This record gives sequence, C-alpha cells and structure tokens, in this order.
Amino acid sequence: MTIWTSESGLHGDERQRSKGMFSRLLPSVLVYAVVLIGLILFFHLPTASDYVGGDNDDVVRLVQVRDLLNGQGWFDLHQYRLGLEGGTLMHWSRFVDLPIAALIRFFSLFTGSSVEAETLALIVWPLSTAAVLLAAAGLAGRRLGGIPAMHISLGLACLYIFTMKRFYPGNIDHHNVQLATLMVMTAMLLDRRWSGSSHLCAGIAAAFAIAIGAETVPVVAVGCMVVTLQWCWHGKEFAPAARSFGLAFALSISAFFFATVPPSAYGAVTCDNLSLGFYSLSAVGGAGLFLAGRLTGLVTFRQRILAVALIGAAVLATGLLIAPQCLGNPLANLDPMLVELWLDNTTEAQSARTLLATSPDTFGAFYLVGLFAVAVCVFRIIQKDRAEAHLLLLALVGTAWLISLVQVRGAAITNALTILPLSLLISDLKRHSNAEPENMNAGLAYILAALFSVPVVWALFGAVATNGIRDALSLKTLLGQDKSVAEEEADCRSSADGLALAGYPTGVVAAPSDSGATILRYTPHRVLSAPYHRNQAGMLTELHIGLSKPSEAEAFLKGAKVTVLAFCAGDPQTRNLMKVNPQGLYAQLAKGNVPDFLQPQPAKEGSHFRIYTVRP
Repeated sequence: MTIWTSESGLHGDERQRSKGMFSRLLPSVLVYAVVLIGLILFFHLPTASDYVGGDNDDVVRLVQVRDLLNGQGWFDLHQYRLGLEGGTLMHWSRFVDLPIAALIRFFSLFTGSSVEAETLALIVWPLSTAAVLLAAAGLAGRRLGGIPAMHISLGLACLYIFTMKRFYPGNIDHHNVQLATLMVMTAMLLDRRWSGSSHLCAGIAAAFAIAIGAETVPVVAVGCMVVTLQWCWHGKEFAPAARSFGLAFALSISAFFFATVPPSAYGAVTCDNLSLGFYSLSAVGGAGLFLAGRLTGLVTFRQRILAVALIGAAVLATGLLIAPQCLGNPLANLDPMLVELWLDNTTEAQSARTLLATSPDTFGAFYLVGLFAVAVCVFRIIQKDRAEAHLLLLALVGTAWLISLVQVRGAAITNALTILPLSLLISDLKRHSNAEPENMNAGLAYILAALFSVPVVWALFGAVATNGIRDALSLKTLLGQDKSVAEEEADCRSSADGLALAGYPTGVVAAPSDSGATILRYTPHRVLSAPYHRNQAGMLTELHIGLSKPSEAEAFLKGAKVTVLAFCAGDPQTRNLMKVNPQGLYAQLAKGNVPDFLQPQPAKEGSHFRIYTVRP
C-alpha cells in the first residue's frame, strides 16, 4: 500500500532527488508566471474598455478602497452611500482592501493622477494572486509526483488562470485571493514528510481563507477534519504536524479576528464573514487539536478516537451555543421577494439543475472536471496508490463539488483543486505511454485524460454542440467575453451612464441594482440598490418603486428621500419587473407615461438612462 508516512518512508533515491527539487520549483514557477502574465496582458489589454473588472464586486471593492484611502476607519466597513439612510454594513475583509490601497498609494508617487495609480494597482494585484496560485500548484504537484507532475500541474494551473477572468487585470474582488489561499493550504497539507513548518503554513492559510470570506468555510472545515483524522490514525508520528496546524490555526484566526473586527462587534454573530461565530468554532477546534497533540498519554488508537470525539463535541457545542444560525444557509433569511426577483436570476447563485436547464453548454466546464477528479481519487484509493494523499484531495474536491451543486460559484474552487489529482494522473499516464510507445491504448488514455482535465475543453464541447464550431472557436467565447459592448451599455453600467448622473445635486438615486455600483463609482450620490444581500431594505424599496402603480410608487420614492430616478429599459431586472406588473411605474415609463411627480431631464450623450428628478 503506497501511502505517505514520513520522510523515512521515502526511497533513498527519492530523498536525494527531493534535495534538488526545490531549486527547480522557483525557476519553473517564474518561467510559467512570466509567460502566463505576458499572454494575459497581450490578449486582455488591447481590448479592455475599462481598468476595473466588469463585475459589480470589482467596482464596489474599488469604492471601498477609495473610502479607506480618503480616511474612513479601518474597522468601519459601512458603505454609507448604499441603501437607505445610514448606509449598508458590508461583509468584506479589509485584508483585501489593504494591499490594493497600498499599491495605489505606491503608484501615486510616480503618476500624475489617481486614475493612473488605480490602473496600475488594478493590473498588478490580480496578477500577483495568480502567481501565488501558480506557485502553490507547482509545489503541490511536485510533492505529489515529482518534477513531471509539477510541470503538468503548472501547465493546468496556467490554463485555469488564463481562462478565468478572476485573475485578469481589474478583477479585485476577493475570489482570486480565496482560490490562491486554498491552493496554498492544500499544497502544505500534501507535504509527505509531515513537517511542522508546512502544517503551520497550512493552518495560517486556512485561517486566512476564513478571514477573507465565508464561501471557503466548508472546504477549510473539511481540511481541518482531515488533519485531525490523520493524527488519530498515525498518532505520535503525526503529532508534531497536528500540533503545528492546530496552534497556527487557532492563533491566526484570533489575530485576524482582532485585527478586523471592531471591539463593539466582538459579541456579534454574522454568518457571511469573520465574526464571533466562525472565530469561536475555529479557535476551539484548533486549540483542541493542539492540546490533543501535546498529550503524550494518547498512545492507543481508541484513546485518540475519544479525543477526536471530544474535540468534535466541543466544536459542535460551541456552534449550537454561540452561532446556531450559521450552521445553515447564510441566505436563508433573505426576503422571498428578493429570492424570486434577484437571487434566482443571479448566475453564480444558481444550482446545477437550473444551470443544466438554462445553459447546458456550460454544464461540463462547471461540473464534469470535478466529477472526473473525484472518480480518479476514488480509483486511486481503491488501488491503494498514494491513498492518503488522494483521501485528502477527495475530501477537498468532493466538498467543493457538492457545494457547486447548490450554487455554481463553488465550481471555481472545485476546478482549481482538481488540478492536483489530475496532474498526477496525467503524469503517470504519460510515463506509461512513453514506456510503451507501441501501445496505442496507453497513448490514447494519456491524451484523453489531459483533455478531460481542462474545463475550457468541456466549454468548447458545449459551445460546439450549442452554437456550432465557428462561434465555439472564438477566443472571446472561450474566455467568457462574448457579450457585445452594445449589450453592456444597454444594461446602463457604462461610464457614460454613471457620468450622466454626476452633474445633478448630490442626493439619492433610485436605479436598477446592477447600475448601483457604477453610480457609486462615478458620482457622490447615495444609491438605493446594488446587488448585495445585506442591503435588503434598499433593494426591496427599489423593487417596490418599479412594481407599484405610479400613485403608490410616489410614496416609496419620497419615503426613501429619492431625488433622482434613473430608468433603464435595457436592464434585465427592470424588464422582468415590467412583465410582472404591466401597470407598474417602470412599465408606464417604458410606454412614455410619466406621472406628475417626476420631471423628465434631457438625455445625456452615450447614456441609456432616462433620468427623472422627483418633484418636491
């Protein structure tokens, strides 16, 4: 049975090779990173129409960073210009704001304008996270299967990054940081020598992933469980690694908690970011593992099982006592109206079943690579081929894949982690094919495994089946950039749309949710709605304005102190509201029926907004 035990379990020649492997890792990563970044810049920059990513989160992140640079407190995460009076408390981490703000300040020393400094910072930051993911993938591949697997892992990671907009210039939301952090955690847990330093780094990475955002909590929790079970199985031999991981995890989550949570919120429990809920669970679990690893009396397997059960009971009791609401869906309390009119129409929040019904051409790219990796891990475990490593990978990949069945956003994590077991598979099949060049089946297996391991290949298959080969071979289609400029402008999210509102006296704007981020970026106004679940009141108010009859909409407008209504006939949510209630205000404005309480304003060049001021 080929499992990882300790350094003494390595063959002598493998120990000798491992001494020189690290010297090859960094130069290899550097070469791959330079080529990858060069290709991204070559294909992206000439066609880029904006230096900020196209997602609302990228825009609002920039707004949040600007507020921090302009003097808003480190602990104050309110977006005062979003929602009803008083603003909205955002759930994002300052740990992502900080490096972006630092880069902007740094580049401002050499540039003539804030826009130039922001542009450079927004180019450098996403590419930096891509380099971290690449390095972690290379290290993990080397630890799994030596130098051949390292190069295949680096190659698959390059393809993954190149075909994902999350790592492109302008994409400054936290998802790229999360993906890189999870890859670092996994690479460190794959250390076959069970070194304390690797597991210490894994514990820090696990805590940092939770501090960045709640989306990774299930995967991190499973990683912690795997480490605990490894200690339970191996006992004294694994104890130093378990102690290092547990202590690093508990201390790091404590440091991150006190570094980002204001003292006034120490006792608050929120389920979408680092608060007392996730902090208490993590600290209790990490400390419990550290203490168990320190107890020399736990010499038998039964004693360690009892210790693991006690740790689990302590974590569960902590969760039930402090944060029982966080054991379920954090969006469970979302207003049903928002679920129907907003969340159900958000692509990344859709389930696998919905995606298969609405966009079957993308299903393979999101789900089949993960399923393939799960099958490979199961097969390896059954064959007792590096079983412990594949048990770890099965746990992580399988958890992310199950999450993606509920919300497709989990597929990004799944596809990142599949790089590791599949790079080892491709490496082994390639070696077998080279050893038997006359064996056509061996060569075919190698080629098919390589193709099935790349999400963009599945995207290509789906695009060919749906749109035909000509459209499918378009680079923009493969990179998810096939939306035309005209379509984007019709959504009222262009700079012209934002600037069209900038000239009005500072007030409150009612506009579609997807336009909210653009208005925040280009104007000093407060906007009622932007697509964030913590802004339920503002989003509901905007929906009621659009759905209600004009006489009723007036009450909502004046109750929210709206001064400007920006109507966008091309916005998908606005079109949906007009279908839901043809007698509503938005439907009437689309027909040209303007109520007396609205004053039409001249159209601005380049903008698709129809702007109305609300009469006093």
